Amino acid sequence: KPDKAQRLRSANIARLGGGARLLLRAGNAWAQANLEVNTPAVAALQSSMQKRHAALASFYGNGAVGLTRDGFVALRDANAVPLAQRQQVNGLVAAENQDRSALYREIARANSKPEWENDIRTTFAQRWIDKAQGGWYYQNNAGAWTRK
Repeated sequence: KPDKAQRLRSANIARLGGGARLLLRAGNAWAQANLEVNTPAVAALQSSMQKRHAALASFYGNGAVGLTRDGFVALRDANAVPLAQRQQVNGLVAAENQDRSALYREIARANSKPEWENDIRTTFAQRWIDKAQGGWYYQNNAGAWTRK
């Protein structure tokens, strides 16, 4: 049975959108994390990720790359990538994960709460999955790959 923090996190994930906020447990009180902070570092990371998305989209579409339950991407099926492109895809996945990690860290830092990084990553993991196109793969809570 989910505890109160998990239920609140799930409720907040469901309402993510413009001006998204996440309620986080901070000691004995609840605090809001602004997930839409717009610092120069966040903007640069988002731009980098958006440019890379065009290169990754076909690999999401054919099931080679999937969204992980911990907010990253993974090469799910190397056989779906022609041998000549595998090094390129591995590089795209590594760069995407590096930017995602930096994004979670920067959002936590911009909220002056670096200790919230894991909760922010968990929230974004669900956000990425919710926004994924039909046919893309993602990891469910048990870690099994599921097609949306």
